[in-house]
Amino acid sequence: MTPCANPLAFEALTAYWLGELPAAEQAKVEEHFLGCAHCARRLEELAAYAAGVRAAVRGGAMTLALTPRFLGHLKDQGLRIREYPAAPGETVHCTMRAEDDAVVSRLKVTLAGATRVDALHSVEVGGKFERWRAEDVPFDAEAGEVLFTPSAAALRKMPAHTWRVQLLAVDEGGERPLGEYAFAHTPS
Repeated sequence: MTPCANPLAFEALTAYWLGELPAAEQAKVEEHFLGCAHCARRLEELAAYAAGVRAAVRGGAMTLALTPRFLGHLKDQGLRIREYPAAPGETVHCTMRAEDDAVVSRLKVTLAGATRVDALHSVEVGGKFERWRAEDVPFDAEAGEVLFTPSAAALRKMPAHTWRVQLLAVDEGGERPLGEYAFAHTPS
């Protein structure tokens, strides 16, 4: 396959795939695909990747930070999702029932001026801690929230535990805390 002399940007491919392009720009992208096997193949690869991510999320195989649009898409696909909103400083008691496909934590937060948000996670199970950092997570500044869904497969196997999240705004000046949240999970 001959490489494209003027390949479409990944952002344009993604926006096209998600149906987020204005009509005029969508028509330009489609016209490019009709004459460019290279970019058409890249779109096919993106579609295959999206299908794999969708299957992994549907199967509960991964922990994921979500956009509100992706959460809406999962609901439109018929997934049964239990949602737990949390304000900074709150401890939310939560569970996952057998009929749930996923649980989503809706972390309410003031995001004024934030350009990047990182999340520090810790899970305490039986006095043992596991910690990790998720960098540059998607967030909805207008709605004032960050959405997470843990791996449903892993969550179903876990005993009672507490999951904590600290959100940080990150910029060239460093980090500033946005909020801390706790989820006390009880198996059902």
